[in-house]
Amino acid sequence: MKHVKWKALIADDEPAARRGVRQLLAAFPDFAVAGECRNGAEVLAALDGSAPDVVFLDIQMPGIDGFEVIRRQTTERMPAVVFLTAFDQFAIRAFEAEALDYLVKPVSEARFGATMKRLMRRLRSTESSTRDESIVVATSRGSMVLNVSEIDWIEAAGNYVQLWIGRRNYFLRESLQLLEERVRKHGFIRAHRRALVRLDGVRELTRSDAGALFAVLGSGVRIPISRRRSAKFSAAVRSLGKMRSAD
Repeated sequence: MKHVKWKALIADDEPAARRGVRQLLAAFPDFAVAGECRNGAEVLAALDGSAPDVVFLDIQMPGIDGFEVIRRQTTERMPAVVFLTAFDQFAIRAFEAEALDYLVKPVSEARFGATMKRLMRRLRSTESSTRDESIVVATSRGSMVLNVSEIDWIEAAGNYVQLWIGRRNYFLRESLQLLEERVRKHGFIRAHRRALVRLDGVRELTRSDAGALFAVLGSGVRIPISRRRSAKFSAAVRSLGKMRSAD
């Protein structure tokens, strides 16, 4: 069974171009295609839904172009970006947007391979720096170190956040917004204005009689998902399920 380490998102309005990237990626078994997008709006939804490690991004797409995707998502929240375009005049803007590389179509296997080597070096470096990231919390018995991967969900509590591991909880003096930047790369996503949930801790999604969406965690806790975040949250859970199946 194929072992997948990283996820790739392919964004181009031309089916032939998307197919070409998929074929080039086939030579790199550590990567799986998490999705294909035809326009910028689909890219923005997929970035939250599938949490890719890299996006192969066309510049000129209907509606929202590649640069606008980055502006709306912000460079801090973007995965590695490899621009793929038929035009060479946007290269300076691409690197100002902190792109990993800028490929002009049609792309040769050798040129694509050089990009992939750079990409894998970056991903391995990021992986080693974020693996086993810990958070130190204060308890009545002193300080305790929590591994981020142990945390099921995080709840805002005034000037603090409450970190939940099963039915146990710990307080940390930090805003939910700042902590979100730290834990997003570990698979956390907003459930509603005051809560973050670790996706791979979600056992199932259910709806109430009134139609409200809830995430049921392994501990049995039910976290409500806000209406405006329900589509992205559901897509993210489905995407994770597909990736598990691919493994």
